[in-house]
This record gives sequence, structure tokens and C-alpha cells, in this order.
Amino acid sequence: MKIGILGCGSWGSAIANLLARIGHEVHMYTRNEKQYARIQSVGDNPGYLEDFTFDPSIQVHLSVEETIDGADGIVLAVPTGAVRSTMEAVARAGSKAPVINLAKGLEQGSHLRLSQVAKEILPDSSYIVLSGPSHAEEVAKFMPTTVLVCAEDEKHALWAQDLFTYDSFRVYVQDDMIGVEIGGALKNIIALGAGLSDGLGYGDNAKAALMTRGLTEIQRLGIALGAKPITFQGLSGIGDLIVTCTSVHSRNWRFGNLIGKGTDPDAAIEKVGMVVEGYKTTKACYELSRELGIEMPITEKLYDVLYRGADPGQAVSDLMQRPNKHENEKIFLL
Repeated sequence: MKIGILGCGSWGSAIANLLARIGHEVHMYTRNEKQYARIQSVGDNPGYLEDFTFDPSIQVHLSVEETIDGADGIVLAVPTGAVRSTMEAVARAGSKAPVINLAKGLEQGSHLRLSQVAKEILPDSSYIVLSGPSHAEEVAKFMPTTVLVCAEDEKHALWAQDLFTYDSFRVYVQDDMIGVEIGGALKNIIALGAGLSDGLGYGDNAKAALMTRGLTEIQRLGIALGAKPITFQGLSGIGDLIVTCTSVHSRNWRFGNLIGKGTDPDAAIEKVGMVVEGYKTTKACYELSRELGIEMPITEKLYDVLYRGADPGQAVSDLMQRPNKHENEKIFLL
């Protein structure tokens, strides 16, 4: 099949090589002329993936229209903040091909999930999410990775499952779009917190507590929005949470680690050198939780640190001194 990939970052590049290895005809779009020239002349992608070379069959373009012309499927490999404009470019091109989104986040301002954005802009296109624990650095090296694809219509999810399945890339099917999207977006917030905890010099006990209570917060919001509780025990929930909170590959962990060591957010983003989804997702999630009246103390304290200049150590102390509670919550026992 012919697949058009919009975005030439680390994840888009890794997925491009995977699809090319499977045997698909892969076309990629970049808006960066220097990156385009580098890929054409050298075939690598410095700044995104080290020791990486594009499959020679992959064709790179500076035009969205050329990239997706006649495509059987379109992969969105751009950050959350660019999803709407990229979908609008697809709409202008007139394509009705299925869209597979790789981004994990909530839209700023509207707080929409990305499937909701897709319904606004591409109402006639099938929308599929690929999610789960999957660092681009490992996928690019064809290390064993397991993910899921989710669509409202199972036939579209099964199509995507067949599209991406490879010896080193196992793909499951899901049908809980809300749960998959909320799990994928909010785990970045908790990973940021895990990095902050490590940056402060706290140990494994603190990180384990942060991850488990962070999962509770993810479930609270997800269930309030209509997600199935069981989804958060799967690949797009606890699976993605584990890999993002415990790996130095994680941009969100690295960003949080710098914050914990005293770096201000703007400088930390510059040092990471790539988009840190958890930074803006923290803001969107905090605002959404306030709108819905959902208690999310970890998210709230991270918002205070990132956007109100609160001291990270004091934020942890505040969380530790919250009133005593029962661990199990009625909402999870339904």
C-alpha cells in the first residue's frame, strides 16, 4: 500500500522505516528544507535519531499534496499542537484516506481529544489512533515493541493492525477511543513528575507512588469522560505509563528531571531540544479537571510548578501532607 507520513521527527522516521521494511510504498513530508536536503543527500536524521538511516525506498517531499496523493493511508506524525493545522492541510488536499494519528495530547484552549478535532476537520475520513509503550529510538532499531490501534469501527482498526504488524512490532486492537487517548495524553504529565522526582534526588519509593497515584488520576478523568476502566490497565494506560516514567529516552522524563534540578521550564525545553508534550498537556488537563470538578492533586501541583513558579520540593511536601484517604475509590469498583 502507499502510505503518506506527515512529519519527519523521530517517531515519524521510525514508523516510516518500519512500514518500508514491511513492504509498503512510503512517502514522507517535511516543511524543513534543510532537513529535506539532508535526507536526500545523506539519508539520516540528526537531532532526532542517532545511528539511523532511512530505507532507500522512502520518498521525501516538501509538499503535503505530493506526499498524500493517491495514498491508501495517511500517518500524522506531528506534535499535538500541529495536529489541527495538519488535518486542515489534508482536508485542503481533498484526501479521504484513513488517518492514523501518532500524537498523544489534548488540544490547548478547547481541551479536545484529537479524535474530536478529526471529526471537525475530516468528518469523512476514518480516524485511527496508534498508541502504547513505544519509544521511537527502539522502534527504529527494530527492537520488540507492542502497541495498539483504536478506531470506532473495528474494521478500520483491523486494517491498521495488518498495516503495521511486523516481526518486531506486535499490534493489538482496541475500541475505547476515549480511554486510549486519555491514557496516552496524561501519562506524559506523570512522566514529567517522575523526572522531577528523580531530579530532586528522591528514590524508587517516591516514583512508584507517583506512578500508581498518577494512574488513579488518569482513571478519574478518563472515566468521567466515558472511558472504560479496564483500558487503563492495558498498553495505552499502565504500559505507556511505565515506559515513559522509567526511561531516559522519554522527553517528558528528561524535562521533569531538569525542572527538579532547578532549571526553569523555558530553558528545560530548549535543553531537551524537541517537543515536550507533557508541558502543555499539564495545562490543558488542569483546566479540564477544574471545569469537570475532578480531583487531580498531582496534576495540580505540577501545574503550580510549571506555570506558577512553585518550588518543586514544596509541591512534593504538599502532596505528602494531604488528608488521609482510602486507596480504593467507588468509581473503580463499579
